[in-house]
Amino acid sequence: MKLSFVTDSLGHLPFEEMLDYVAALGIEYVEMTTGGWSKAPHLNLDELLTSDNRRNDFLNALERRNIKLCALNCSGNPLDPGDLGKRHREIIDKTIELAQLLGIKKIIMMSGLPAGSRDDKVPNWITYTVSWPPELKDILEYQWNDVAIPYWKGLVKRAETAGIEKIALENFSSQLVYNPETLFKLRNAVGPIVGLNLDPSHLIWMGADPILAARELGDAIHHVHGKDVRIERNLAAVNGVLETKEVEDVANRAWNYVAVGCGQDLQWWKEFFSVVKMMGYDGEVSLEMEDLTMSVEAGIKMSVEALKKTLVF
Repeated sequence: MKLSFVTDSLGHLPFEEMLDYVAALGIEYVEMTTGGWSKAPHLNLDELLTSDNRRNDFLNALERRNIKLCALNCSGNPLDPGDLGKRHREIIDKTIELAQLLGIKKIIMMSGLPAGSRDDKVPNWITYTVSWPPELKDILEYQWNDVAIPYWKGLVKRAETAGIEKIALENFSSQLVYNPETLFKLRNAVGPIVGLNLDPSHLIWMGADPILAARELGDAIHHVHGKDVRIERNLAAVNGVLETKEVEDVANRAWNYVAVGCGQDLQWWKEFFSVVKMMGYDGEVSLEMEDLTMSVEAGIKMSVEALKKTLVF
């Protein structure tokens, strides 16, 4: 596997300064955002689509530093019923077009989350349903059968036509696909081009075991994010892990994203990467540094050191 870097955590640096920083860390791959939830601090999607010179300058800047672009990330909510969904769908379509121009074969996304009915105006994440109240089951059936699967069937066709080989969905909360089971539900409906961007941090706070999840996923692992999370025991033990406080309120949250090694120890990470490798994945592992308990620079340094000690090369 190969160590990569999601460049958004260095969004305060201009593009070429960011590349110098990444190169100095000894990282040879980057994953870059094109829009959606991200402001895409290092990539202007429209400029790269319309200008051969801009694309050449972009690629040359990478090549001069021996850095390769492993994937484009357009994570957003294409299933939102309003203007947000329209904007995110447009970004996804443009990202597929740019990937074709750049020869990129892998796109990172999120599945999206629909509203609860045709009359709803906001997305609705259903995390509990039994026999009561019955409308929750109806909402899930509408979200999957009326919205998600039809959209994804069309998107898969466009991606395949553009030469995309893998669409990796991050198992993020407030998305229709947030774990292996929901990934397979979509994958079985639209095809194996769709797999998981296996991010262990989200599975851990949801109560799952990412190592067992990796075994369940097998060849459906299309990408991996190196991101850790820490369950804050004194708070989670009292209130559980369903958390609505702002991510900046680190002292009062039941869990926090942390630098790699500050949640799970290095032995855990060694086992995780070993199992991921056993399942046949030998692609990139992108560090996504979102630790707000320390400086960006400290979190990146600590995470890179941990990943270099634990990755299976």
